[in-house]
Amino acid sequence: MNHFEAVRALVVAAHPDDIEIGCGGTLAALVRSGAAVRLLLATAGERGGSGQERSDEQRASAAILGVEQVEFLGYPDAELPLSPDLIWKVEAQIKTFAPSLIFTHHPEDTHQDHRTLSQAVVSASRYAHSVLFFEGPTSIDFHPHLFSDISDTFELKIAALKAHASQVYKSGVQGLDIVQIAHANAHFRGVQARVAAAEGFEALRMLLPVGLGGHWQVRPNGCQA
Repeated sequence: MNHFEAVRALVVAAHPDDIEIGCGGTLAALVRSGAAVRLLLATAGERGGSGQERSDEQRASAAILGVEQVEFLGYPDAELPLSPDLIWKVEAQIKTFAPSLIFTHHPEDTHQDHRTLSQAVVSASRYAHSVLFFEGPTSIDFHPHLFSDISDTFELKIAALKAHASQVYKSGVQGLDIVQIAHANAHFRGVQARVAAAEGFEALRMLLPVGLGGHWQVRPNGCQA
C-alpha cells in the first residue's frame, strides 16, 4: 500500500488563498499520492472583495489541487474571535474527519485572524498526533525545520494561486504579486532543503509515518542555509 493512502490531512485557514500560499504544493503532492484532504476556512475573506467571489475562487483553486472537500465556518473577516465556539467547531471537524496531519497558520503573524485561528487550532488539536504551522507573507519569526519537496507540484501550486484572480495583485508587497512571492519563497525554501522548490513548516508536533522520509526533510532547530 502506498504510504500516503492512509494520510488524512485537514487544513485550517483564515481566508481564501492562505492555504495555497502556505502549503498548496504539499497538498497537491498528498492528493496525487492518494491522501484524503479537507480544507476548512474560517472566513470568506470578504474584506478583500466579494465573499461569494472569494469562496468560488477557493473552490476552483482546491479543484486544481485535486481537493474536493472545502468548508467555510462563516466568521467575519478580520474579526475572528478566539472563542469556545471557534475551538469547538474546529475540534468537531477533527473528530469527524480524523486527520492524521493538520496544517494551520504560524502563531506569530501580523494578521489578527491568522494568530487567532492558530491558537484555536492548537487547543482543538490537543490530542492530534501531527500539527504543522505553514508560512505566509505576514508570518514573523518563522524558522522551518520541516520541508516538503514540491518540485513536482510547484506548477499546480501556482495555477491554484492564479485561481484567486481577485487577490493576485493584492499582495501588500510593493512591486510583487502573490504569484511572484510564491515563486521567490518556494525557491528560497528549496535552496534550504537542497531541492528545486519546497514549502517550509514548523511542527507543533509531528509523528512521521514510516516510509514518508522521501517526501519530507527534517532539520533540527530550524534551518541554516
